[in-house]
Amino acid sequence: MELPPFELERWLDKYESDADLMLAESGVRSLPADRFDLDVDELGYVIPTDGTPEFRTEIAERYDRDTEEVVLTCGTQEADFLTFMSLLSEGDHTVVVSPTYQSLVSVPESVGEVSEVRTEPPEWDLSVDAVAEAMQPETRLVVLTNPSNPTGKYLGPETMQALYDLVDENDAHLLVDEVYRMLAGDPHTPAAALGPRAISTAGVSKSYGLAGARLGWVVADTEIANAVRKWKDYTTISPPIVGNNIARQALGEQENDILKANRTHTKANRKRVAEFLERYDLDWFEPTGVNGFPTIPGGFENGKEFCRSVFEAESVVLAPGDVFGYPNRFRIGFGLHTEELEEGLERIARHIEDNC
Repeated sequence: MELPPFELERWLDKYESDADLMLAESGVRSLPADRFDLDVDELGYVIPTDGTPEFRTEIAERYDRDTEEVVLTCGTQEADFLTFMSLLSEGDHTVVVSPTYQSLVSVPESVGEVSEVRTEPPEWDLSVDAVAEAMQPETRLVVLTNPSNPTGKYLGPETMQALYDLVDENDAHLLVDEVYRMLAGDPHTPAAALGPRAISTAGVSKSYGLAGARLGWVVADTEIANAVRKWKDYTTISPPIVGNNIARQALGEQENDILKANRTHTKANRKRVAEFLERYDLDWFEPTGVNGFPTIPGGFENGKEFCRSVFEAESVVLAPGDVFGYPNRFRIGFGLHTEELEEGLERIARHIEDNC
C-alpha cells in the first residue's frame, strides 16, 4: 500500500501557519470549550474500541440502525479510512464521484483500481447513468461526499435512492461521507438509512464546530462494522475520552441550539461571499455547507498561481482547485468568524483589483 502526498494538506501546512487569515478552512468557527462539561474524571482507556454502547445507541437511532452497526472513530477521516480497509482488497474496483476530498480517491486507489465520475459546473449534477457505466464486475464501492467537498452540491433523495438501487443490483456498497449534512436547512435522510448496502460516515467537526473533539463514526451493516472494529485495533484503539464527552453533549441537549446558530451563521456568511463573487464576476454554485468552489479571476494561469499570489500579497490562505483536479477554481471557506471573513474578502478584493 503506497499513498501519494495529500496535496491539500501539504498546501495548508505550507501556508496557514504564516498567514493572517485562513479562508481555506472547511468547517464552522470553533465553539468555546467552556460551554461543555469537560470533567471526565480519569484520562484512561475507559471507552471500548468502538465507543460506549450508550453513545453508539444514540447515534444508531439517527440512522434507524442497531447499536452494533455503529463504530466511533477519531474523526470522519479515520471513519472513511477504516471503511476502505475493511471492504477493499487487491483487485477490487471503486467508483468515486469527483471533485472530492483526496483521501476518498487516494486510499482506495492504493488498494485496487478507481474510476472517477466527474461532475461539472455550473450545477455539478451527478448522472447515475454515468456511475452505472463506470461500474465493473469487480466494483465493491461507490463513494461520494454529500454535501460535496469542495462544491457544496447536495444531492437529493431521488438521486441517492437511485445510487443505492444501483449498488444493490450490482452487489456493491455505497459509502457517503456526510460530515456537512447537518448544516443543511432541512437535511435529507442519511445514506445508511437507505438500506444495508449503504454506509454513512460523519463526525462533529464541520457542522458542529468541534474539530478538536476528533470524534466521528461509521454506520454500516454488522459484518462491515465488525471489520472496522478489527482495523481500528491497529489505529487509534479507543475514541478520545474528552472528545467523546463533548460530542455526546453536542449531539444531545445542546444540538438544536448549536445547529440553529451554525446554520444562521453560515447562511449570512454565504451571502457575503456571493455578493463578493458577483462583484468580480466569478462563478460558483451556491453551496450547502461551508465551502464554495468559484472560478479564479482572469489574469491567473491556475488556482495555485492565484492562491499563492493572494497569500504573498495579502496573507490570506485559499485552497487551489488544482488539488481537487479543477485548476480553474479555488475553494473558499466561509464558516469562520464573520469579521475574519469580511477582512479576508476585502484583502482578496484589493488583490484582484491590483492584478486584473
